[in-house]
Amino acid sequence: MLLDVEDLLDFYATPLGQVVRRLLGRQIRARWQNVSGQVVLGLGFASPYIGIYRHSALRLGALMPGSQGALVWPSTGPTRSVLVDEAQLPLPDNSVDMLLVVHCLEAAGRPGPLLREIWRVLAPEGSLLLIVPNRRGVWARFDRTPFGQGRPYSRGQLEQLLVDATFTPIGWGNALHVPPIDRRRLLLGWAPSLEKIGASVCPGFGGVIIVEAKKELIAPIGKVVRARAATQLAPAPARGSAKSSSRQR
Repeated sequence: MLLDVEDLLDFYATPLGQVVRRLLGRQIRARWQNVSGQVVLGLGFASPYIGIYRHSALRLGALMPGSQGALVWPSTGPTRSVLVDEAQLPLPDNSVDMLLVVHCLEAAGRPGPLLREIWRVLAPEGSLLLIVPNRRGVWARFDRTPFGQGRPYSRGQLEQLLVDATFTPIGWGNALHVPPIDRRRLLLGWAPSLEKIGASVCPGFGGVIIVEAKKELIAPIGKVVRARAATQLAPAPARGSAKSSSRQR
């Protein structure tokens, strides 16, 4: 079940939430460096991360699922957030160049149809960036943060979901190697250094998995069945003999 939008907003206002925003934002910027002339959208609760593209993207918006709730975003200027049904996005086919999905997939009751709907709205050369809780990470074991809610995924499970929805993963990463402790300000001050050490020592145990994927435009053929070699060739019966034999019966 998705967290309420107010709970998410409260989390990102905490010191720990600010550290998460900084660490994940760095990963997102590394993958999406140039968004000039692109339509950039976030699905779930992506407003803490896509705001950096307000002055560079052609269009920018935050799609907030109805079960989660929505808020007016940003606080100044034109509203760029909208309440949506994640299974029926109010967008034309092939209309989104870059789509960030965070605080969404782990709470989806039917992740397969959700990814198929994402496939529909993503442009042929578009980029999908998924951030989901890591089943092997510490954050998934603590429900004090949004990453301890819903269903965490392993890399294998996430890859299978993407392939089934006709996506091809093109880049993998992990983040949030720091422990989810919000009380020790000293620990939070060391968060960037701890993140770097954790990424080099145990990269697979980060709190979240980050995967970038592209949509496939040609459906897979399926499993190929190998033809069996014939061991003995037999001539087909003549037409006349076949008719006469059937009449005699």
